Amino acid sequence: MGRLMAIEGRKNAQDAKRGKVFTKVIREISTAARLGGGDPKANPRLRVAVDKALAVNMTRDVIERAIKKATGELEGVSYEEIRYEGYAPGGVAVIVDCLTDNKVRTVADVRHAFNKCGGNLGTDGSVAFMFRKLGVLSFGPESNEDAITEAAIEAGADDVASYPEDGVIEVLTSPEAFDEVKAAMTAAGHVPLDAQVTMRADNDSKVEGEVAQQVKKMLDMLEDLDDVQDVYHNADLGDVAWT
Repeated sequence: MGRLMAIEGRKNAQDAKRGKVFTKVIREISTAARLGGGDPKANPRLRVAVDKALAVNMTRDVIERAIKKATGELEGVSYEEIRYEGYAPGGVAVIVDCLTDNKVRTVADVRHAFNKCGGNLGTDGSVAFMFRKLGVLSFGPESNEDAITEAAIEAGADDVASYPEDGVIEVLTSPEAFDEVKAAMTAAGHVPLDAQVTMRADNDSKVEGEVAQQVKKMLDMLEDLDDVQDVYHNADLGDVAWT
């Protein structure tokens, strides 16, 4: 009985996590469609959001319904984009991007996560200058670095970075060239394991021991909030494991 309960508990936790992922993706689809129209071919942001949805096995019916709600064909909720910036323990810079239908609730939840873990919520622009926006296409250990590099140059990418410790190869682009580079890499037979426009810090901030544990706890709390879409940071947590 105990083993069955443990299995059921893990399944419930996995289902809950999957539900949160779906919630975040649907909000991104809705916002992208509302701002740029419901045609993914003419709306790069929506195209990226739809790709994310398909990657987590969301059905096309659910995707289409979210788009129709956002464009007014069906009744739906309108979400507002909000960014919060601040510091985690150890001087770690953190950016929190949210989509919300209730700003009062969202800022209270985000502030609670910062305060509970010894961080400080800052003002607009307080840490954003430490980050840059870029497109990242990630390829796994089985990929040929020389072939990836050659294809990336042909596609117009800005840079290629390799990480021998885990075998990952990253192709880096400007946000504007992301779609074009991704399409060219895929056409050349190099399909990325993951592709997204993200924020990367110019320099990492190394933290260790209890401070690293507190930073990880805060980042986990923020990621777990329904209104939070993305959390960016410059923490180098060393041996602290990510779950």
